[in-house]
Amino acid sequence: MCGRFTTQADPQALAALFGAAFQAEGLKNSYNVAPLQKVPVVVKEDGNRVLRAFQWGLVPSWAKEPSIGNRLINARGETLAEKPAFRQAFRKRRCLILADGFFEWKAGPSRKVPYFIRVAGREVFAFAGIWEQWQAAEGEPLFSCAIVTTAANAFMAPLHARMPVILPPEAEDLWLDPGAEGEALAALLVPYGGEMAAHPVSTLVNSPRNNRPECVLPYEEPGA
Repeated sequence: MCGRFTTQADPQALAALFGAAFQAEGLKNSYNVAPLQKVPVVVKEDGNRVLRAFQWGLVPSWAKEPSIGNRLINARGETLAEKPAFRQAFRKRRCLILADGFFEWKAGPSRKVPYFIRVAGREVFAFAGIWEQWQAAEGEPLFSCAIVTTAANAFMAPLHARMPVILPPEAEDLWLDPGAEGEALAALLVPYGGEMAAHPVSTLVNSPRNNRPECVLPYEEPGA
């Protein structure tokens, strides 16, 4: 499960870092990315990487209305090839969803405590993502995406039973390759094996209206 994440870097800097042409005008950095907001996504177009801004929350092409996207922010890696909402995107429309951290909530004595989780030694990394294009009867097409998830690794298990699939840099091209086969892709959908770090943060992050640096700063309960 991944319900919030961060993209603190400037979007144009992200494009340069991932070797992608920048086609995401208007995209802003965020300390508290929430579902249905625009997120930085890298796709392959004519063999080249392009950074675009897609809605977080997948809307399949066959959906009657886009509100379904609010329920499809994550896609379980174990069933990607089977679920009607995800299988075509998994086969044909894979992407990198860029982030520098994500949030998870751990059960505490009186309430759930939010934690900010990072990949140690990597300022920015890529979630495995899938994307779709949806077209209303009138208006512009809607491009949307979902984060692929897997079982938690040993580090994440105390916080949550699942985690987003974090791709190592050497796996990014394979995930984006339109000719990649199912078995090779499935081998990427595993718990992250590298070092991670986490710290508790303020409940400011609980509200999508709060989007400022305090959302990611270490926080200690008064009197703790």
